Amino acid sequence: MEKFAFILHPLSAGDMGLISPFLKYVPEKLLEACLKKKKPFKVSHITGVKSQYAEAEGWFVGCPLTARQMLELPEEFVLDRIIEAGHIAEDLGAKIVGLGAFTSIAGDAGITVAKHLNIAVTSGNSYTVATAVQGTKAAAAMMGKSFDSCHAAVVGASGSIGAAAVRLLAGEVPHITLVARKLAPLENLAQDIISREQCQVDVTGDIHGSLKNADIVIAVTSALDFLISPEDLKPGAVVCDVARPRNVSRAVSAKRRDVLVIEGGVIDVPGDVDFHFNFEFPPRMAYACMAETMILALESRYENFSLGRNLDVNKIRTIAELAEKHNFHLAGFRNFERAVTEEEIDFVKHSALGTLVAHNR
Repeated sequence: MEKFAFILHPLSAGDMGLISPFLKYVPEKLLEACLKKKKPFKVSHITGVKSQYAEAEGWFVGCPLTARQMLELPEEFVLDRIIEAGHIAEDLGAKIVGLGAFTSIAGDAGITVAKHLNIAVTSGNSYTVATAVQGTKAAAAMMGKSFDSCHAAVVGASGSIGAAAVRLLAGEVPHITLVARKLAPLENLAQDIISREQCQVDVTGDIHGSLKNADIVIAVTSALDFLISPEDLKPGAVVCDVARPRNVSRAVSAKRRDVLVIEGGVIDVPGDVDFHFNFEFPPRMAYACMAETMILALESRYENFSLGRNLDVNKIRTIAELAEKHNFHLAGFRNFERAVTEEEIDFVKHSALGTLVAHNR
């Protein structure tokens, strides 16, 4: 039996209601003050992860800091908490631990955490990137779009996931816009892409203006608030929101029936899986970052895999191949915790055509 663990944390104080309904009624500032004093803890035992080649069990380990706390508290304090959670994973018997959400971007994106643990560490970001691009490509095809004629935009292109997504997309689309607040890293990435691919590359810090001509958008920033609004998007656009907390406002789906919004990286896990924890997904479904940890365990690849801010494209391709081997795959399309049906996609497609016809009259 292979063994893994995954560190998760509340994105906001409200998420603590998943642990105890009572906590929903505790004022946010008071709850965050309590979380700061609380030590990491075992959340649940994960059973039934099984492919035709191997079987694994694991554990969710809670790191009780919100996303805001991970960004605002001293880096050393945050890293110490994550490392403590990693030691719990070790004590439980895990041979690899995955870093979830903001634990994967704290400090140097897992490198320091790995140095302080005696087990392998991964952020799960390689499989997150792979599935985000896979899902976007599949959704675009259902919307009648071909990647080889699409203008793509990556919001958060200066981050590890965003930059890796750019590298994957640049080989398939003719035009890509890199979007982030800090332009210097984008300029360097753009020059590297231009030297390698036959792709037009633009760089901008204007999130709202940059999306008006984009056929496909991948959003993957670590912002705490929504960045993408209904008026930002082109009719017929496909938007893949990989970020947690979300980068795309719920108002986009409510007001723009001519735009398709999907969540990135929701995976169907093989086996009779029971997470013994409700993170508001249907049975057997998990985030891609969680799935990467499981895949590496099933493959007995107990090695530091996705760490740091420069993801290896070869590792992205490797984890995608291993996922296929062990029968991990995209769990259809989802948007705000619900499935997106083919009928809905067809409706969006025809609504976009109607919008464009009306606009051209």
